[in-house]
Amino acid sequence: MSDAKNPTAAMLVIGDEILSGRTRDGNTHYLAGQLTEAGIDLEEVRVVSDKHDAIVGAVKALSAAYDYVFTSGGIGPTHDDITADCIAAAFDDHIDIRDDARALLQAHYDKSGQELNAARLRMARIPDRASLIDNPVSTAPGFKLENVHVMAGVPSVFQAMVASVLPTLTGGAPLLSRSLKVVRGEGDIAGPLADFAQGHADLSVGSYPFQKDGVYGANIVVRGTNAARLDDAMKTLAAIFA
Repeated sequence: MSDAKNPTAAMLVIGDEILSGRTRDGNTHYLAGQLTEAGIDLEEVRVVSDKHDAIVGAVKALSAAYDYVFTSGGIGPTHDDITADCIAAAFDDHIDIRDDARALLQAHYDKSGQELNAARLRMARIPDRASLIDNPVSTAPGFKLENVHVMAGVPSVFQAMVASVLPTLTGGAPLLSRSLKVVRGEGDIAGPLADFAQGHADLSVGSYPFQKDGVYGANIVVRGTNAARLDDAMKTLAAIFA
């Protein structure tokens, strides 16, 4: 079994609409699944408001702590879409309307017979040192600056941008999981489960309790990157709770 550590990642969800409860965030769930398959460990998720200092501070902290950072939200045409400016500020980069982003938008709006007005041009504001992230859904690009990938909040666009980004990333071993349903209360299984976890320190062991029709139980989930090791561990676990 390889001891190589998978790359790490963090997600930064930006927007007052998430914090107010007006919008339900599904992008984190989607990204987590995609990163798991790619062998990249999502280790932290933050949600911040549409405030300059909050975004800049979070970007700096997460960028320094993890291999990859992914943001969602705040790169649209309205006045409160300030993410691009905040990313530029976090990395001391100049930002303005970029010719390559403008050309993409111009072609898109010309084709649809709409005007590329001042509001829509805001979506062409990209930091100088950033590289564009393709958006096959609505054209307006995301971008990558340093190790931060800046993407839209609209789920269909976010997912398309993730598909554009993933092939450019260096992943590790995909995280695999096995589960065992135990019809006993957590208080009864806690001791043996702790001993099992201590003896399988290379694996992640979690207990997720449930209650149905007056019956208490738990789904024990074991995660790791080596299928054979997981299978052996599950045999041991099944024997413990047989």
